[in-house]
Amino acid sequence: MFPLSHMMKSFIRKGRLNVIDADGRRHVFSGGPGPEVTMRLTDRTLYRSLVFNSELAAGEAYMNGTLRFEEGSTLRDFLQLFSINRLSLGSYPIQKVLRAIKMRFRKRQQSNRKGQAQQNVAHHYDLGNDFYKLFLDENMLYSCAYFREPGETLEQAQRNKLRLLAAKLGLKPGMKVLDIGCGWGDLAMYLAALEDVEVLGVTLSKEQQALATERARAAGLSDRVTFELRDYRDVTGPFDRIVSVGMFEHVGVHHYNEFFKKLNALMPDDGVAVLHSIGHMSPPGMASAWLRKYIFPGAYSPALSEVFSVVEQNSLWVTDLEFLRVHYATTLAHWGERFENNRDKVVALYDERFARMWEFYLISAEMMFRTGSQLVFHMQLSRSRDAAPIVRDYITDRQRDYIEREKGLDLSV
Repeated sequence: MFPLSHMMKSFIRKGRLNVIDADGRRHVFSGGPGPEVTMRLTDRTLYRSLVFNSELAAGEAYMNGTLRFEEGSTLRDFLQLFSINRLSLGSYPIQKVLRAIKMRFRKRQQSNRKGQAQQNVAHHYDLGNDFYKLFLDENMLYSCAYFREPGETLEQAQRNKLRLLAAKLGLKPGMKVLDIGCGWGDLAMYLAALEDVEVLGVTLSKEQQALATERARAAGLSDRVTFELRDYRDVTGPFDRIVSVGMFEHVGVHHYNEFFKKLNALMPDDGVAVLHSIGHMSPPGMASAWLRKYIFPGAYSPALSEVFSVVEQNSLWVTDLEFLRVHYATTLAHWGERFENNRDKVVALYDERFARMWEFYLISAEMMFRTGSQLVFHMQLSRSRDAAPIVRDYITDRQRDYIEREKGLDLSV
């Protein structure tokens, strides 16, 4: 099983991995205290592919059933073991060389030109609304929730997130708001229900635009909330407020200047934008090959250093910055539980391989936020230093005010 066994000896620094090879032989790799996992490999080609493209090969092998778990071990156990040992894997000589080579192709991997961006979005978001209803909250928010208290439901935490974003926007009656990457429309409708504002939501997903439009009609908000199938680069302003949730991950590093230049152009001097995005606390890198191939083509969650440098170049003030460090791990755990409860329906919609693919995605993503380097950040931006209050108390005050206002509103659509 060489060269895989050689890499595994270096890789497993915490916990214990028992590998049963295609001939039934058991290989044990152990380090310090940690979880124990037993997996079986039934395809000999994995001995090599797991060394030269670990994440892609592991994900595909699980999807294909050639990597499976035994003796009470689960995929979650394996991905937890993988996550807590990820730094030692990255320091393995072959992995370091391969990473350096792959970094040269980052621009191609993160290409999101007009037209191609819509194809990338359709690959993931146009799987069908019925599919996403199986594991998202009632209002279909597909981004990190905000858990204010232990034991809150996913629905409560997602409402908390919308309330927090609304507070940071500092809305006033008569304002025009742009929602870039509006999803199924819940944020746009929430803002219009709370305040007398006009909201334009743009998305590149046909499925999302159609359902969001129907939801706005059903909620009686069509006169103030509009959803369009449009690239944000084609939007014309101005807008008093701009918000973008879970879309920046699909921009790509080499399009960041284009993104922030557009934000700057769309706002007046006293305008405010709030960006909600996944990032990571480690140096610049790449999205995993498996994630790019099967889940999010063209996607990348940036290092903060990659964002700040471009913000500076576009003469924008960062007027507030907040990090949600573990909230997405909890969100993904909720999604994963709901997914498993509806797994038979997923298989009926697609097939077993698709269900395995999404299991791998949801659990691996959770581990990236629970024990890896991923986080979520809220960045408030403006062309003016005093566009937002200079004391941060207003965010808390606004949230309390909105909690009271919500009591008199029907926000279930």
